[in-house]
Amino acid sequence: MTGDWDTTGPVIVAPGVHRLPLPLRGDGLRAINVYAIEDGDRIVMIDAGSSGSGSLEALKRGLAHLGASLADISTLLVTHGHYDHYGLTSQLRAASEAIVALGERERELINAVTEPNRYRQSIEHRRQWLTRHGAGAVAAAGYRVERQHRLTAGESPWRPPDRWLSDGDEVRLRERTLRVQSTPGHTRGHIVYHDEAHGLLFAGDHVLPHITPSLGFEPFPDGGALEQFLESLAAVRNASADLVLPGHGPAFDNLRGRVDELVEHHRDRLGSCVAALADGGARSASAVADRLTWTRRSRTFSELDTFNRMLAVSETVAHLELLVHEGQLKRELHCQQHTYALAA
Repeated sequence: MTGDWDTTGPVIVAPGVHRLPLPLRGDGLRAINVYAIEDGDRIVMIDAGSSGSGSLEALKRGLAHLGASLADISTLLVTHGHYDHYGLTSQLRAASEAIVALGERERELINAVTEPNRYRQSIEHRRQWLTRHGAGAVAAAGYRVERQHRLTAGESPWRPPDRWLSDGDEVRLRERTLRVQSTPGHTRGHIVYHDEAHGLLFAGDHVLPHITPSLGFEPFPDGGALEQFLESLAAVRNASADLVLPGHGPAFDNLRGRVDELVEHHRDRLGSCVAALADGGARSASAVADRLTWTRRSRTFSELDTFNRMLAVSETVAHLELLVHEGQLKRELHCQQHTYALAA
């Protein structure tokens, strides 16, 4: 399924399953897909959409197209805790008394958003972490933006989910069962929902058709995101899914082929990181990121905005750390600064 996936409105992607694209204004992704599953006289949603940006109004219109309303939503099954997937949960819960479910390993992310003290700790941790990786100026700019955002936004409207889901859990609906699979990488607690009987994989941001998901941008990053992501890709590669329903982009039917493309992309990026260190000099992750190109448009690091520079450095750390784990690079700490160099 191709075409203008973000503007086509509600689409039946499988019997009883509807894709509703909701707008993400000011975001390069343009829209997020949420999925409405008919469950008797109720609706089960996969992901919730973003608060603001007209998403709530678009969701109301989409549900009306199905002859339903917000009050008909019984359950919100969220793939991960990012704003565009979790942001509307509080409003939808208030409108419908829906049960919200999320992967158990997203606790740290949700706590960092909902608890003021934990939020302050998380942005300070990220500032220090980015600074240790040579991105002091980027970290300072991001820190100011994050603090200002919290000061202007006031108390977070987010609330923890009603149910924490674990790998292997089953969510039983009236006519289908969704199996939860843990797929860390994009976030630590990312999960996908597999409807094996109907050959459907609700993939969230784990496997996307046109872009690679960001890695390692967490409240408390540890550099292990790429290793986890590659393991998670291998875990879903042979899933019995005739159709993959992603968080962004059109539905697609070649899960194995797309997984292989994503693995190849990251292996190429690993090679680019090694090449950036090929002259024998030790460099920070920020300096390596500056030698790479970013996005499908091959932008330079300097062309990125502050947020995307933070993403770029975080993802570069994830690549460099995997190369350290594989023995191709060594990491050293000098004056509270991490540098990487080719292993002897």
